[in-house]
Amino acid sequence: MTTGTFEMSDLKRRMQGAVGVLRDELGGLRTGRASASLLDPITVEAYGARMPLNQVATVSVPEARLLSVQVWDRAMVNAVEKAIRDSNLGLNPNTEGQVLRLRIPELNQERRQELVKVAHKYAEAAKVAVRHVRRDGMDHLKKVEKDGEMSSDDLDRLSKDVQKATDEAIAEIDQTLAQKEKEILSV
Repeated sequence: MTTGTFEMSDLKRRMQGAVGVLRDELGGLRTGRASASLLDPITVEAYGARMPLNQVATVSVPEARLLSVQVWDRAMVNAVEKAIRDSNLGLNPNTEGQVLRLRIPELNQERRQELVKVAHKYAEAAKVAVRHVRRDGMDHLKKVEKDGEMSSDDLDRLSKDVQKATDEAIAEIDQTLAQKEKEILSV
């Protein structure tokens, strides 16, 4: 039985990549507690390029509701401050020299609902990415079968495997979203 160059492990790896991106994005949604990972999605215009915040500053958590951002280069303080303000995280930096202090405000119910909506958008984008990987896999299988390198029985069996992997990835996305939603609403 020849399956051409079809690799199920590659398909699963790509689907898990979409789940990993979702986890990173959800990690950046604040839940009322300070976390250094909250600032991970922020990029700063620095030295003629966009760079992750953690490449121009050190982020620490001195208190449960406070983040401290120590900018390494004094010339970058304004760019870092602007990137944080423009990040849609609802944070307002208080700048003291090269240190930016970010007080994490209590979340009101309205803001919690907004964060849940953002989390749902992230999850839907991850599902779309998984479906694209599924479509690519199915297209490849059909092409291999059409080229005579695979029997129709093998096509059916592998198509079911692709669908099973897709269903598992979607279930993982739903579970990750449900955990984050619970975390946002229960803080």
